[in-house]
Amino acid sequence: MHLLKLRVAMDKFIVSARKYRPQTFDTVVGQQHITTTLKNAIKNNQLAHAFLFCGPRGVGKTTCARILAKTINCENLQPDGEACNTCNSCRSFNEGTSLNIHELDAASNNSVDDIRTLVEQVRFMPQAGKYKVYIVDEVHMLSTAAFNAFLKTLEEPPPYAIFILATTEKHKIIPTILSRCQIFDFKRITTNDTVEHLEEIVEKEDIKAEKPALQVIAQKSEGCMRDALSILDKIVSFTNGEVTYQNTLEHLNILDEDYYFKLLDHLLQQDIGSAMLLYNEINSKGFEGDMVLSGFSEFIRNLLVSKNAKAAALLDVVEGMQERYAQKAGQVSMSYLVSALNILNEFEINYKMARNKRLHVELALIKLNYLQQALELVNDNGNAIKKKRVDGPVIYKTKTIEAAPVSPAKKTEAKLVIQQADPVMQEREQPVIKPVQKSQTATTKPAAAKTANGRSLLDTLREKVGADYNIEEVRDAEALTDAKLSEAWNEYAVSIETLPNKHSTIQTIRNAKLHIEADNFFTVTVHALTQQKFIEQERTMLCDFLQTAFNNRSINFKTFIEAGEQEAIPIHLTLNSRQKFERIAEKYPLVKELKNRLNLDIDY
Repeated sequence: MHLLKLRVAMDKFIVSARKYRPQTFDTVVGQQHITTTLKNAIKNNQLAHAFLFCGPRGVGKTTCARILAKTINCENLQPDGEACNTCNSCRSFNEGTSLNIHELDAASNNSVDDIRTLVEQVRFMPQAGKYKVYIVDEVHMLSTAAFNAFLKTLEEPPPYAIFILATTEKHKIIPTILSRCQIFDFKRITTNDTVEHLEEIVEKEDIKAEKPALQVIAQKSEGCMRDALSILDKIVSFTNGEVTYQNTLEHLNILDEDYYFKLLDHLLQQDIGSAMLLYNEINSKGFEGDMVLSGFSEFIRNLLVSKNAKAAALLDVVEGMQERYAQKAGQVSMSYLVSALNILNEFEINYKMARNKRLHVELALIKLNYLQQALELVNDNGNAIKKKRVDGPVIYKTKTIEAAPVSPAKKTEAKLVIQQADPVMQEREQPVIKPVQKSQTATTKPAAAKTANGRSLLDTLREKVGADYNIEEVRDAEALTDAKLSEAWNEYAVSIETLPNKHSTIQTIRNAKLHIEADNFFTVTVHALTQQKFIEQERTMLCDFLQTAFNNRSINFKTFIEAGEQEAIPIHLTLNSRQKFERIAEKYPLVKELKNRLNLDIDY
């Protein structure tokens, strides 16, 4: 008979989290290190006067506090340290009529007056039983004044009073409270423990449930048993008592892992079209882009874990999927998985700032699609390096030119640039590379090279190849010299005389001091900061002019201000944006009034 059939009327319905709340230490799930310690303390009569139970939500903190309160007042304590559940004290406790337990929700009773009322109650001895137990839930919500009012009583309570404080945020509790309590740290309930507990409940309630469905519920609860039981109740109502893997995924709005396997296959095959269509199918089912990015990141992480046999224990997937993950992990390189995780993490972080959410996810898929092509791991002396793959071959077009006859006694080499002059050929056969062709010349400078008949080598070549080629000699790069550098520097000043608003720049260039530091590097010394700015504004054009003059593209310079009396820097150059606005508002109050009336935000 299904769970819903057992619950005849709505007023008798009790959620599973309350109906199956543990009543003894042995029934507490996943906290054996806590329950064993508490039972031994009860048996050996070594109870502390104050306990602090810390841990995530829904892991059994309040439940253990109630079990402890019931057990220490049990009239027939069992040899194993458990309550009998049959004596008057246990029955009154189970029915909620016991006067020996007081619970305070510090989230809504966090003032000094609430704590003082609690302290006043501590003065009265229990009417029955040994102990009065005070459970303060969400104790981190107490104000600082309330904590201070609680200190003295917590440190030296009456022998019959025991305090149990519970919190999900231990770091918010002041150290003076922590030092007065015996602290127990509760841990998240593992997926296996959650699944086993859910299996016991569905068996008692005669519910048909597939184990993979219970595993999905356990994963979704993230170690919180209360959440797991609440999810189970919802799915049972949704499916009318039959919990399957598919309807659990549908109800919890979880994307089936089959989609991630298909998506990875498309990306590895660089089939961007199929990948985009698959994402369109996922999007049409109502799954948001951030959920897809997050789920795919977790999927890639599981593949990464599956590649290492030792780390495979960290794989938290439904039963039967481990082998599929291991098989797929063997087909993907480690470099691809790590790079994919980096890309997905970057896109997931920036998802909220993206205006076009769908395009943002599609860009991530495009990057992942070409990731395998873009990154190729090669070994360089045993070290892994990244090497970009070239899309296609680079075309080199050359044409051999026969050397002109020369005198056997006089031979040397000259460098000639052969450039095809036919514009139609250039447009049809791009790219055209200008090769360097060697030819025999006389022993003099290349520009004056002569052949055996006394004619210039360049003239001979021009006559031989005709008008199809422009032939010019390649100049050697020249090193910097003081005379030529000064000449070229001044020539640049002359070249910009016709330009508007350049008078100060021209004067600065002419008055600057030049000093050669190396064959292709020199320094420029000026007298003031403003002069340095004039030079830096002309840097690009000035470098190009000098490099052309020396036929040397490696020439560069650096500008310095001459040491001496410092120039008074104008105040508007030293102020930041905020200070500039404050000065303007001080001088013109209407500007500030305009800003306030229009409620403007100034971009400082």
